[in-house]
Amino acid sequence: MSKLAALVRGVMALDPAGPAIEFEHRWRSRGELTAAMDSLERIFAEQGVPAGARVGGLLRNTPEVAALIVQLITSDRCIVTLNPALLGDQIAGEIATLQLPVLVAMAEDWARPAIRAAAQQAGLLGVEIDLNAAEPVRIVLPRGQGQFREQADGVAIEMLTSGTTGTPKRIPLKAANFTQMILDAAVFENRSPDDPPKLRGGVTILNTPFSHIGGIFGLFTCLSAGRKACLMDRFQVGPFVDAVARHRPRTASAPPSALRMLLDADVAKEKLESLTVFRTATAPLDPDLADAFFERFGIPVLQNYGATEFAGGVAGWTIADYRSLGQAKRGSVGRINPGIDGRVVDAETGAPAPFGEPGLLELRAPHLGDGKSWVRTTDIARMDEDQFLWILGRADNAIIRGGFKVIPDDVVRTMEAHPAVLEASVVALPDARLGQVPAAAFIVRSGESLSEDELKAFLREKLAPYQVPVKLLRVAEFPRTPSMKVSQPDLRKLFEDAAT
Repeated sequence: MSKLAALVRGVMALDPAGPAIEFEHRWRSRGELTAAMDSLERIFAEQGVPAGARVGGLLRNTPEVAALIVQLITSDRCIVTLNPALLGDQIAGEIATLQLPVLVAMAEDWARPAIRAAAQQAGLLGVEIDLNAAEPVRIVLPRGQGQFREQADGVAIEMLTSGTTGTPKRIPLKAANFTQMILDAAVFENRSPDDPPKLRGGVTILNTPFSHIGGIFGLFTCLSAGRKACLMDRFQVGPFVDAVARHRPRTASAPPSALRMLLDADVAKEKLESLTVFRTATAPLDPDLADAFFERFGIPVLQNYGATEFAGGVAGWTIADYRSLGQAKRGSVGRINPGIDGRVVDAETGAPAPFGEPGLLELRAPHLGDGKSWVRTTDIARMDEDQFLWILGRADNAIIRGGFKVIPDDVVRTMEAHPAVLEASVVALPDARLGQVPAAAFIVRSGESLSEDELKAFLREKLAPYQVPVKLLRVAEFPRTPSMKVSQPDLRKLFEDAAT
């Protein structure tokens, strides 16, 4: 049993009758979750699903799915993540290609005809989990004939990347890497990974989808710390504010877009008064947005930086660093995490860049790659001598417009500097003459008025001509990935539809 498994299992064994996860205002105890985990294990044992086996999971944010995730990872199996927010035909397509020997889902997903038909066609073992049922875990499809890829020894999670900039890729996360990622996170809570299992006070609000690495990371961080959780299916202003008011946590987390939503909704300051820290990740954080949030609510915003490909966290702020260096390191995603080496290199030569100079970020850690070699990211970054990191953009997201390089983040920052713009996003559109051109969509703040022509005039005063988007589109809301990033493929389709 891994160190993480022993820690989480130890916590689950403490006070079985005590509350563990609240969902839709109903608490589930550690005993109920453990019983569901044990029932899953019995079925896996009876059906010959050994350690190292690949098990698909349609990951709704519910207590039963939390039990599934914990059981699979702590029993050394591999969970292959499927996003229930996708259309049934999209999920069916994934089932047809993944060669899963087992799929676990809730009753509402087994009731989706396309999913059930695809599972039957694949011949996989279908398992239903539902804590409200008389039989919380049961087989709904017996295993048939099919071609299965059974084993993923040493891999804890097969996780899709967010798909923000293109087609998502499935990344295998090694169990040892995932374990180290969760144990290293203790430093941000002033805990030691060597602490014995212990129940702690307070409630952690979990609002990142489990189909995103941040959702699974948050679940395990909460459980390993011995805290209770208030589980939400996604971030929404009303339910989030209600949860904070009821549970009075000291720390909360959500993507930067959530900060904008809270500010735009004009939430009363006292509704969030219990919070002393707000953590954010998954997308770049505009320092002006962080300052506005602090000015409005008096809550420091601490950014973390990571990626699915790197098993989660790479850098982040501690509250001690924020208090002593917040202004000096403004705009940074924080200090490189303990146990990780980082450097910035010239994109063409690979030579290390001097401190403060931009280049491509490379990382090295025992849980990355082969543990010895530098792993190159696609992030343009700079780093200082104190190991603080600034993410400046993505090299693979640059728009080459007739030989001129347009960094979408530069355009987004300029658009969001307009007082009427709540949020903006930039995509590349194909162009027969120039190759690519930038196009941008934007959301207007409540009570404000701004036309596309007015915004374009503003941008012409602030940007070089080649940076100004050729098309502007005002939208009520953005299409988003499960992690609440703007989905560029879906946004690009909005422009294509508008042109027809």
